[in-house]
Amino acid sequence: MTPSTRPPLPARRAVVALSGGMDSTGLLLHLLARGVAVHGISFDYGQRHRLELDRLQANLELLARRGLAVDWQLVRMPDAGRLLDSALTRADREMPTGFYEQDTMLDTVVPNRNAIFASIAWGWAWSLSKQHEETVLLALGVHAGDHAIYPDCRPVFYEALGQAFAAGNWESERVRLYLPWLEADKVAILEDALESTDALGLDFDQVFRNTCTSYAPDAAGRSHGLTGSDVERILAFDAIGRRDPLDYQEDWPLCVERARQLRKEHLARERQTTK
Repeated sequence: MTPSTRPPLPARRAVVALSGGMDSTGLLLHLLARGVAVHGISFDYGQRHRLELDRLQANLELLARRGLAVDWQLVRMPDAGRLLDSALTRADREMPTGFYEQDTMLDTVVPNRNAIFASIAWGWAWSLSKQHEETVLLALGVHAGDHAIYPDCRPVFYEALGQAFAAGNWESERVRLYLPWLEADKVAILEDALESTDALGLDFDQVFRNTCTSYAPDAAGRSHGLTGSDVERILAFDAIGRRDPLDYQEDWPLCVERARQLRKEHLARERQTTK
């Protein structure tokens, strides 16, 4: 499979953090469509929605069958997850629902998660750079939709993190952070993914059916569509005029209607607080 010509990236090899969710899957496609040699790294940290890793494996197998093999490594650290206070790692906690805003979704923050994951991924990227004698990108799918609730998705965090990596390592110029959606949203991610799947000859719906965005999937892997991550995803698919290929517990039109209503209520609260 030969990717179509795309704008060149600052390196031809990348380590990408892959959760199995929509954002990192879009980033994986983005890199492959630009001819980048991809090394994927994922983390099993005891997350309640571990289904995302199973979905990721299905996509990696799909890509391999299409001649798009990814060097993938899974880092198992469930004991570390037990130490991190969050509804995402504690099965006895109720998973918050609603639109992404601090008072409802704060319990989904996993303290220092992105710093921990990025540190390990950065170290692998540096090691690959030395082995292959070339610059390696550390690609992360963080985006602006997460800025309000997740401090470790904000530009100021990655500016500081990059400085810390540079200060703490010899030859830190071997690795370059690549954050293409740091100031973009999930709509931009899906629009990019449509272009990338087309360039790669992949079925967009098939790829995104093999993802998990929900923090609370049921035993069949279906979401009720009400967690903040679900609502954001549903609204993004609605914005590009496509039905999400995932199965939900409710019909798609109802999922969209509820997501729009949650957004409407959120915007109304914002207007009240600014008066």
